[in-house]
Amino acid sequence: MKEILKVIKKYSLGIILCIALLAVQAYGELTLPEYTSNIINVGIQQYGIDSVIPNAIRENTFGIYDYLTEDIELDYYYELIIQGNEDFIKEYPALKDHNIYILKDHLKEEDLAKLEKSLPKAEVFNLMINNAQLVQSNKYGLDAITLQHIMESNEDNAIKQLYSKVDEIDESLLEQYSINAVKTEYDALGFSTDNMQMTYLFKMSSIMLAIALLIAVVLIISCYLSARIAAAVAADLRTLVVDRVMSYSNAEFNGFSTASLITRSTNDINQLQVLLTMLLRMILYAPIIGSIALFKIAHIDMAWVVGIVIGIITALLIVLLIIGLPKFKIIQKLIDRMNLVVRETLNGLPVIRAFANEEKEQKKFDKANEDLLKTNLFINKMMAVLSPAMSFIMNAAIISIYWVAADKIADGVMQVGTLTALVTYTINIIISFLILSMVSILAPRAMISLGRIREVLDKTSSVTNKKTTKPLDPSKAGEVEFKNVSFKYPDGEELVLEDLTFKVKKGTTTAIIGSTGCGKSTAINLIPRFFNITSGELLVDGVNVLDADIEELRSVIGVIPQKGLLFSGTVESNIKFADENMSDEQMIRAAQVACADEFINDMPDKYKSEISQGGTNVSGGQRQRLAIARAVAKNPEIYIFDDSFSALDYQTDATVRKNLSEYCKDATKIIVAQRVGTVMNADQIVVLEDGKIVGIGTHKELYRNCKVYKEIALSQLREEELQDA
Repeated sequence: MKEILKVIKKYSLGIILCIALLAVQAYGELTLPEYTSNIINVGIQQYGIDSVIPNAIRENTFGIYDYLTEDIELDYYYELIIQGNEDFIKEYPALKDHNIYILKDHLKEEDLAKLEKSLPKAEVFNLMINNAQLVQSNKYGLDAITLQHIMESNEDNAIKQLYSKVDEIDESLLEQYSINAVKTEYDALGFSTDNMQMTYLFKMSSIMLAIALLIAVVLIISCYLSARIAAAVAADLRTLVVDRVMSYSNAEFNGFSTASLITRSTNDINQLQVLLTMLLRMILYAPIIGSIALFKIAHIDMAWVVGIVIGIITALLIVLLIIGLPKFKIIQKLIDRMNLVVRETLNGLPVIRAFANEEKEQKKFDKANEDLLKTNLFINKMMAVLSPAMSFIMNAAIISIYWVAADKIADGVMQVGTLTALVTYTINIIISFLILSMVSILAPRAMISLGRIREVLDKTSSVTNKKTTKPLDPSKAGEVEFKNVSFKYPDGEELVLEDLTFKVKKGTTTAIIGSTGCGKSTAINLIPRFFNITSGELLVDGVNVLDADIEELRSVIGVIPQKGLLFSGTVESNIKFADENMSDEQMIRAAQVACADEFINDMPDKYKSEISQGGTNVSGGQRQRLAIARAVAKNPEIYIFDDSFSALDYQTDATVRKNLSEYCKDATKIIVAQRVGTVMNADQIVVLEDGKIVGIGTHKELYRNCKVYKEIALSQLREEELQDA
């Protein structure tokens, strides 16, 4: 897990920037409903008048307001402008006929707050006096004649009684009436409220357009940045996984199937890439916008409706997770199985055709495919149920809000713009949960993929360098010595090799022979330290392989495996695999030693000819010769041939061995072979049976003295041929 966190930490700055952009986007999107509400409430219903504090008041109206606002001195806030004042007459045309009061400049915020609190009641009171229709429609049973009588008689008690009635009006409705009073006063002053309305609407629309453009820019940057970070993290993880797999010894590598490792380094990492993209774009965005939206509606009386909706959605998600989570644990294993079947089918196609088993293999594939299909369909059905369910919940919530809000709007407790904003915020909250619900379906699969990647990264190679390593001894270059070497596989109980002791001198040829499964290949795999020996000592160039630097150790060894694996590319790139900068002369010479130049020169592009993956476009013998040429081109101190002549005919086998003895006469050669004809000219032959040495010597010595070797030899050649050899 530390490696994964380190990879993500590299891009922490970009991730922080993504989160900041998400916050900006969320703030912008949740600000738009406020402006929509203002356009409806202020721009349309309030004629563009956004304050209960009028900028100008006629003198007679000012007197009424001043009388009714006992808690403040109105003269403190307004200054008197005398009729006919030339400095103000253009701005206030009513000065031709009236004295007016205008709002003073540079009032403090706290002063304006006091005025905003006290003035609306006086404005509504005066509006009732001058608007009989409004009075007749209100629920307090007052009429214009009574109000006029009260004002003319100056009856303080009656005024206080009436004022207390005004005090009972709901705050939201009081603000609406107060704005109407301001409009009435502006009309009386000769202001064009139509122009004020259009100016306000244009201003709000322009701000909304600017916010929308900002959101678009932020969204583009955020999408690009999140996709780039996710892709970069995925690329780093793939590199990390491949590097870790390449560091495995054979013991760790055998713990995973090849198909599983391919799935983990491709499909599993792709799952994480998708999750990280969604995390930086949607998963983090959903709680940000949802929480801000909840904060916005917290003061609205209908927030309880949204609370019920959130509870229903949460319960739905919990149910879906309980049902679906077990399936996510299965699906990646099914993908492994699918890859394994496909890989086996494609690699074994010639054998399948030879045994006419196409139908059987097709059924095996159909079974793996059907299992994967069923699991995927189950998950898709869950997502198919989720989408309409969330849509139903959202629409039901909106209908409920309209239902409850209708009475509130009729009673004057809520404005239409407030309802519009509430619905928008509710939709944002539900959409954020919809996003989280979709993620809740995909995230478990990605988490399982993360666990599978961690399995690869957490497994460290058992074959590693010690803190302090010893350099190889140049005076003993090419020497290999087994001293009481025993070995068993990490998960095995019995020894595969037991007490092997023999020495290979520089420049000599040592052959290892024995029946199938006796441990020949295992023994030579210990030399380049593909496995760690269990006990004893194995010396290369006079140094115990456990104490040597692994890279230095393998640099002096050339291994030619039984299966001549080639890489996609050209003949040249395969022979120059050890050093792409080696000279063409060295490459050609290596091909000649391996007798590969014969068929290479017959190819259309010779050394530039294409080699397909695995070398499938050349024969088995040609692959082996190219593998031998690859090792010869490296020019190592020690050659290890793991039954590398098995696909060659006897004549080519003899020619290649002759070339090797001449060209590599100073190098040490260790040969594992099944054919006696390949090994009987070796300087030393080691005979193995059941992991133990049962004979060491030359061909003649072993033929006379070693029963096991004689049985192997007689099973392949006539006694006369063996005697002559």
